[in-house]
Amino acid sequence: MSTAAVTEVAPAEGVRARRLRWGALAHGQGLVGVVMVALVVVAGLLAPVLAPYDPTQQIPGANLAPPSAAHWLGTDEVNRDILSRVLHGIRIDLVVVFLAVPVGAALGVALGLLSPLHAWADVATQRLLDVLLAFPVLILAITATAAMGPGLRTIAVVIVLAELPIFGRLARTSVLKVRALPYVESARVMGAGETWLLRKHVLPNSLEPLTVQLAVSMSVAVFIEGAMSFLGLGVRPPDPSLGSLIKDGIRNVWEAPFFVVGPLVVVSMLVLGFLLVAQAISAQRRR
Repeated sequence: MSTAAVTEVAPAEGVRARRLRWGALAHGQGLVGVVMVALVVVAGLLAPVLAPYDPTQQIPGANLAPPSAAHWLGTDEVNRDILSRVLHGIRIDLVVVFLAVPVGAALGVALGLLSPLHAWADVATQRLLDVLLAFPVLILAITATAAMGPGLRTIAVVIVLAELPIFGRLARTSVLKVRALPYVESARVMGAGETWLLRKHVLPNSLEPLTVQLAVSMSVAVFIEGAMSFLGLGVRPPDPSLGSLIKDGIRNVWEAPFFVVGPLVVVSMLVLGFLLVAQAISAQRRR
């Protein structure tokens, strides 16, 4: 029997996984999560069009002004329009969520898929991932900032390093599990190579848990950006980010309690949206 024949009789888990993922996002909490994330993404992409002011423009006579028709979310302590800064600040999180997280996931998955092929590579890779996991994200952020300085690049590097061991461990677990299945053993006996097995069986059967983890990691990345900017380790003024806006809002919470509402709502929508997507895919997977 050829390897092609083995593939035909093997469970079509890859096709089923794709159907489950798309079905989970087409209704219920999955659809709600997609809509919430999509609204934030569209607002960030259209920030130059939607923002009524330049995010760094200082408006005369508008110091900590309350919400009004001219300034929907009010102004900050240096007379800048908060709505404009929130819309432009979303862009920082979009870069973090849709660039840094996938890069960390791709590197981790590559390590997790390839390292089990050789015992020595597997041992070395797992020790490297252990070292990365030993560092709390905050310590990792402080170390990266000390080496590279604060900024968006540092945030991206921290998120990549934080996600790499998570996806590496998850992919390795899937590899070891799928390689032990009977139809994969049959394909190996029939002469299938390890690369062919990874491409045809291991990776398709690993996509469901990896997709769930990707959605969860995107929500965590929003928190990481917010925490780093809140502590002064992320994007530096006058450039806006959601984390720095929350920091400024809390500092002025007694004089302008409305200040922090805008960035908090956006962060909550992003985090809740990604979590709803992850929960929908996970729930559909268990059915």
